[in-house]
Amino acid sequence: MNYDYIVVGAGSAGCILAERLSASGKHSVLLLEAGGPDKSFWFKIPIGFAKLYYHTVYNWMYYSEPEPELADRKIYCPRGKVQGGSGSINAMIYVRGAQRDYDDWAAAGNPGWSYRDVLPYFRKLESHPLGDTQWHGADGPVRITPMKDGAHPICETFIEGAQQLGYERNEDFNGARLEGVGIYDVNTRNGRRDSSSVAYLHRAGHRPNLTIEHHAQATRVLFDAARRATGVEIEQQGKKRTFHANREVIVAAGAVDSPKLLQLSGVGPRALLDRHGIGLVHELPAVGQNLQDHLCVSFYYRARVKTLNDAFGSWVGKLQFGLQYLLTRKGPLSMSVNQSGGFFRTNPDETQPNMQIYFNPLSYRIPKSNRASLEPEPYSGFLIACNPCRPTSRGSVEIASARVEDAPLIRGNYLSTQKDRDEVMQGGRLVRQLMQAKALKDITVEEVSPAAAVTDDASMLQYFREQSGSIYHLCGTCAMGPDPQTAVVDARLRVHGIEGLRVVDASIFPNITSGNTNAAAMMVAEKGAAMILEDAGHGEDPFSHRPVRAGTQRAAAISS
Repeated sequence: MNYDYIVVGAGSAGCILAERLSASGKHSVLLLEAGGPDKSFWFKIPIGFAKLYYHTVYNWMYYSEPEPELADRKIYCPRGKVQGGSGSINAMIYVRGAQRDYDDWAAAGNPGWSYRDVLPYFRKLESHPLGDTQWHGADGPVRITPMKDGAHPICETFIEGAQQLGYERNEDFNGARLEGVGIYDVNTRNGRRDSSSVAYLHRAGHRPNLTIEHHAQATRVLFDAARRATGVEIEQQGKKRTFHANREVIVAAGAVDSPKLLQLSGVGPRALLDRHGIGLVHELPAVGQNLQDHLCVSFYYRARVKTLNDAFGSWVGKLQFGLQYLLTRKGPLSMSVNQSGGFFRTNPDETQPNMQIYFNPLSYRIPKSNRASLEPEPYSGFLIACNPCRPTSRGSVEIASARVEDAPLIRGNYLSTQKDRDEVMQGGRLVRQLMQAKALKDITVEEVSPAAAVTDDASMLQYFREQSGSIYHLCGTCAMGPDPQTAVVDARLRVHGIEGLRVVDASIFPNITSGNTNAAAMMVAEKGAAMILEDAGHGEDPFSHRPVRAGTQRAAAISS
């Protein structure tokens, strides 16, 4: 079967691509998803991510190889295996990152990707309660909900404590500045998860020019003798099928599976492909390299005041929250458990925030199976987690064999640079500094963990080695850049040396963003779709040279 565009992966980026490319009705679009549709109740309710954390049906449940600097532990890397991808199973914190993050993308040789350039696409994708402003959009598909009105009261105590130490409150982490302390925004609508699948694909599913194939795992991209991508081969319900692309194949399978698919298709490092007996189509050494992620650790505290532990720890409390949600779509079940936090500089020499903090009014341990639920600690408690914003460690994703069913080898190389080791120690010191604020001391009985186990920088570093984990922001493995030796795609997201093939997802990030990555992945899809349509002759993308609103122009000037 033939389609104009084939999009591989119905994740945060793929759902947007499929909707935008099919919107005009002029092009036929095929969207391939290895998982099933997002019909379960747990995809709709925000707190449902806890049920999906170890769910073998909806989650690839990847693990890294043993990490040398993390006590040789295998680090869990959940990835969504369902329509909506990881955006259907994440904790929904909506943060764009720092303006500098994108300016660095442009400075690395990618014209059109500075913050000034990408801001219009952030505005395009969102519907924000602040309305149509220089920073926000009013009528985009994804509804952004500030948690200010519903956050647990102890979150305000945390903010008060930070302010007592001289840190400024930030009412909008996606506004004029990132630095400061406040309440996070989430992508929810009327108390329900508003993933890109819900916001984009659900409204486009009826279009006659859009075909969605579920349980369709792409096994390889097909090429002709001229090294042009001509289609995709898949496995579906035990059968192989082949689809052909008249215009382009667009890989949007995420930071793990996009490089895996390219490598299985013969595009990647020659030595790796030779080792697994895969014929070389085009040598691109950077495919699967440049893996980046945020590494975090949690500090647990016993509180003198009631927290969400008290309510979630009893059947009565759970019933009350359940009824509140069913009747009003409000309450803790309508929000993320990560409610407040902020972005900090750990020393005066930093010109930008280099540490992200999460303050959580619930202290809990992650469930170990899909039969377990997120259970709070058996006391009134809260936790604080921290992670460096821009780690310098770089890892890789490589196929383990020529078989698509074999999970790839993920090597995060966490804490492999001295800067990253220094920053995690600084992050731990920052958490304990915050806990010395009077507002927080007044409500705290004790630090439960790590407590006396950490008394200096050396023991703090050891705590990170033994207890830290991924915060699931994997990116960078098909990096954008001008040099085919160090990058996979160019500034228009076209794979170097290949015609008719692009990668459009978080794998193209040259450097990780300073915060949660889902918003940035959706922005990349909006901008990528606009470039694809422009290249197809649908006129010049109105955002390709400058923001369209005067307000946006003024905002962008801050970072130029």
